[in-house]
Amino acid sequence: MDKSLASAAPGRAADADFRDRLLGYGGALLAITIWGGWIVSTRHAVHGHLPPATVGWLRFVVAAVVLAPAWLRVGLWPKRNALPFLLCFLGAGGLFFLVVATAMRFVPAADVGPLLPGTMPLIVAVISVLVLHERLSTARLIGFICIALGVVTLGGRGLLYPEDGAWRGHLLLLTGAGMWACYTLAFRHTGMKVTETVGLVGLWSTVILTPVGLPGVIDAVQAGYGREVLIQLVMQGFLAGVVALIGFGTAIEKLGSSRAAAFTGLVPALAALIAIPVLDEHPDMAAIIGVIATGIGVALASGAFALRRRAAR
Repeated sequence: MDKSLASAAPGRAADADFRDRLLGYGGALLAITIWGGWIVSTRHAVHGHLPPATVGWLRFVVAAVVLAPAWLRVGLWPKRNALPFLLCFLGAGGLFFLVVATAMRFVPAADVGPLLPGTMPLIVAVISVLVLHERLSTARLIGFICIALGVVTLGGRGLLYPEDGAWRGHLLLLTGAGMWACYTLAFRHTGMKVTETVGLVGLWSTVILTPVGLPGVIDAVQAGYGREVLIQLVMQGFLAGVVALIGFGTAIEKLGSSRAAAFTGLVPALAALIAIPVLDEHPDMAAIIGVIATGIGVALASGAFALRRRAAR
């Protein structure tokens, strides 16, 4: 074998690995940016003129239509790996959205970030270690501990005062975090492309939500809230329902479940920042400390420092 070809092969493999990681990081950052805006947008919608089922229908109908060419290749239901797809549907489809959107009727946007995307990477890590026997490095373990501290600092305040009824929203958000963790872990086992999974989840979610969601859209337009419906259609349907899920699916493919999930720890900070001008919610010192702890945890849990050390060798 030519020595020059043999020496070039490891270099090409390293370049391909770097490109995959770069693509994974880019997909994760795109997804969490959209999700930060999604939290604020959904809280505003369900606390205003649109019920959760209506907002959910707007979210999934776009994915079902735009990604129709993808899910048509699979059919109405995957012939193989049906159980992983079912977990994806339950974890990221219409039922998940109803749980989370209903929670947002009880709690402010500032509580959503810590208790939903903030706890999800911890759940994924626990399941990965206990069920899938995944090994976590010391740096990533410390990162998950920092995320946990951030979650407690940001969200623990509301749990201490149950008399305001927010505990119902907190329980629903924690349920939603567990559901999304199932989606994150099951996604890679579907054997389908990102667009196929997202499109098929959108199709069945639309079917389930149409009887209760579509009438709400019609009522809102007739009542003069057509502009709000259009905004939610873009935010929920195109950005959150298609772009973010494809970006996050790409991150799972390229980085792995635990590492991709770690990036969602940045969502609380983004949601808190967006909520300042949109919802007039200003974080206090406890929230700022929680955001910093979560950010440090994400940097460690994502494996970015390990990547730099390998590149330096």
